[in-house]
Amino acid sequence: MLTRMTTDVDLATAVNLQSPSATPRASLDCPAWNVLPADVRAVLSRLRDTQGFDFLMDVTAVDWSAEKSPRFTVVWHLYSSTRHTYVRLAADCASNTEPAMPSATGLWPGANWHEREIFDMFGIKFDDHPDLRRILMWDAYPYFPLRKGFPLAGLPAELSDPDITAETGTGLISAPMAGGPFVATPGGPMSEAEPRAKDEAWNEQRAKPV
Repeated sequence: MLTRMTTDVDLATAVNLQSPSATPRASLDCPAWNVLPADVRAVLSRLRDTQGFDFLMDVTAVDWSAEKSPRFTVVWHLYSSTRHTYVRLAADCASNTEPAMPSATGLWPGANWHEREIFDMFGIKFDDHPDLRRILMWDAYPYFPLRKGFPLAGLPAELSDPDITAETGTGLISAPMAGGPFVATPGGPMSEAEPRAKDEAWNEQRAKPV
């Protein structure tokens, strides 16, 4: 796929003042840079305070697979209400087995839930986060559903809450859900298209597909 580097002189100067090793990142939509984890907070702070990027749109992550190194990358998208434009920063986690990144909650309180979701789904920890807990899965859930290799049908896991076990009549489910969250088929009755209506959990009535 054809990509181009998008840069802005003022932004490039601001980024490089805080992260001299920053490099432009291939982008088709907005200025983007790769920075070191140690420089993340300083770059985010300068972009907010001197360049007008006052809104943290989102924080997300990428798992490039267990065969890649670095394996995990964290990505921040900022928006400027005065420039009416976006900027993207990305930083690779130093460790493939214990990925971590500085928290942005001290700059934007709204980063709290974004970082908790990344921790929950990818297992990436955020240093100095005020309350780093799982936000979608239960605390004792042993897997990270958005890591490469996690099956769409989920993996069997014991429910840790006795009230839920009593209500559902089972202590073992394939989470996040039997059938997987992304396998709904278009057309036909909703009862057949909805993932929850399917029995595709490999520990139930179907063998794991080859």
